Amino acid sequence: MKLSDELSLAPLGSTPRPLGEWLTTFHLATVVLDPYTNESSWVLRSAVRILEALRGCHARVNLLITADEADTRRFLGPLADQFLVFTDPDRAVVAAMGLTALPAFVFVRVDGTVDATAQGWNPAEWRAVADAITNTTAWRSPTIPEAGDPAPFAGSPAIA
Repeated sequence: MKLSDELSLAPLGSTPRPLGEWLTTFHLATVVLDPYTNESSWVLRSAVRILEALRGCHARVNLLITADEADTRRFLGPLADQFLVFTDPDRAVVAAMGLTALPAFVFVRVDGTVDATAQGWNPAEWRAVADAITNTTAWRSPTIPEAGDPAPFAGSPAIA
């Protein structure tokens, strides 16, 4: 699936910009979270660990939160200042990515192609997304699962 270059991504505290502008030099390694569900809070620590392990590869590691700025900041706390964070309160980006369950881990290549997706928390599927990222960027893949990660779960509906 190829995303439209005109799809709008709204970073925290800044003006929304088209997807094409975010993909000029780097792929996107995106963890999508719904701050209004337990499922996304259960996986937040693991998601941060995975994104930290991918920091430095040729992908912009980021969080996409299905909330407005105030609720996004409330949910993430200090993490809001440690990562590139996009808000998607109307879930337009979630719908464009074809997601049906959250949390999700999505790899978008510089050409806008959604190359790999994991929905819900299934460590093997998240590892496959991480492997797609690291194979593309010649990076080392993080360990998934790791001690302390939650047990697998299906996730909550992506589109309410």
